[in-house]
Amino acid sequence: MPKGNLAIVLHAHLPYVRSEEPGSLEEDWFFQALVECYLPLLETLEKASKAKDQTPKITIGLSPTLLSLLEDEVLRNRFEEWVAIRLEVLNTLETNCIAALIHLKDHLKRQLKSWKSCEGDLIGRFKKLQASEVIDILTCAATHGYLPLLRENPEAVIAQLKTAVREHQRLFLTAPMGIWLPECAYYEGLDELMAEAGLRYAVLDGHGLLNAEPRPRYGLYAPICTKRGVAFFGRDSESTLPVWSARDGYPGNPNYREFHRDLGWDLSIENLKKIGLQEKRPLGIKLFKISSKNTSLADKEEYDPKAAKESVEKDAENYLKDRKKQLIKLENAMQIEPLLIAPFDAELFGHWWFEGPIFLSNIFIKSKNEGIKLITLKEALQVTSKIQLCNPSPSSWGQGGFHDYWLDKSNAWIVHEWSKASREMVSICSKGLIDESNIKIISQAGRELLLCQSSDWSFILKAGTTTELARERINLHLKRFWMLINTIKDNKIINQKILKGIEREDCIFPLISPIDWERKI
Repeated sequence: MPKGNLAIVLHAHLPYVRSEEPGSLEEDWFFQALVECYLPLLETLEKASKAKDQTPKITIGLSPTLLSLLEDEVLRNRFEEWVAIRLEVLNTLETNCIAALIHLKDHLKRQLKSWKSCEGDLIGRFKKLQASEVIDILTCAATHGYLPLLRENPEAVIAQLKTAVREHQRLFLTAPMGIWLPECAYYEGLDELMAEAGLRYAVLDGHGLLNAEPRPRYGLYAPICTKRGVAFFGRDSESTLPVWSARDGYPGNPNYREFHRDLGWDLSIENLKKIGLQEKRPLGIKLFKISSKNTSLADKEEYDPKAAKESVEKDAENYLKDRKKQLIKLENAMQIEPLLIAPFDAELFGHWWFEGPIFLSNIFIKSKNEGIKLITLKEALQVTSKIQLCNPSPSSWGQGGFHDYWLDKSNAWIVHEWSKASREMVSICSKGLIDESNIKIISQAGRELLLCQSSDWSFILKAGTTTELARERINLHLKRFWMLINTIKDNKIINQKILKGIEREDCIFPLISPIDWERKI
């Protein structure tokens, strides 16, 4: 049996897509993620934790914006109706895909039952899994801000980190030790700000470690630590490629459910209007399988749940056998037990790859048979006796490996807006202009600044998907920020109705502290 460990790290995140009006596209993103990813993941972890022959262990980052959505009463009160509408569509749908339809109905009913069993308190369920040491929960930057592009104003980075830590502590009653850096993006000196916020470890892409100074003796297969006491783990591409790549990995299996063929595109506008939609968009109702690589969306074959289940069991077994071979090979070349780091977006498991949670379930079941020990990042640091001192290299896990994807001609204009707004926020918070009467205003300005810094909107602009929505979100938060800031600068009396309306819509980070933006002299 190999001597070595496998750390599966998931990053669960959605941007702040809260909407006062029901039925929005952003709300669909959240609810689909609930029924396809977060609820199934919880079900998988809870079931495995109760099995005597399994020792499930994963590290999972829960971003502050996602946690705010999970906590939000307005959204929670709408979820059951959202699921009920989809069940109604399935009950009245005329289709030949009977097995797929029955399977999807059963899936939705099970997730709805899971939701009701905890009264929508998913945060409480994650908390219990952490208490039983099944998971190690990481935080993230407050709004998933791309930190290397905020570095011109270090206080902006500190605000992203400290707001996240404060929010995590409010919800989980304990401060986070680890963080999922947005897009695994790192720049020189970020470790100092992480340490200041009480954060002690994170994951980087492989070249963040391989190009470190000095070059780590054990490459990606052991953590490194900076002089400021912050540890970093490196992503192992051999352990991740088979799982995330639809082209070269398991998610491309012809038996798995097709992500892009959604009933929302197939139904007529008339039928969509019957369920309250005025335009074509995904419903989260998918009844077809990937089929062959050359099959067009219109010609996809019916999804066969039984065949998919058989395929995912084989893929999980194959994955573990390959990790076993890898660990044995590394063990022969290393003087310490090797550690494989396999980080993924959590939404891969269930949303993008519908069978993903079943894959994880099989990993938990079969890992012992292959002699592979699953471990969290926190545990990995505890069992590592000596850690090499190194300075990580600037890097990200985005396309190109650095910052290009978020600094493209489609989105580079945002960086100037971030810098300008951050400078003003730092100036206001550093000049003693925050008298008691302005605390609410400057606090809300801080929320708007953080929200406009979300890297998700930059990503969408570069990807070219829902670009109008991304621009609207950025400009809305910037507009609100400057309106609030100028009210303070010009010593005006703000319209309380307008302020309450903004506070109601952007009701995030109740413990936000303007002091985070105060310039350190």
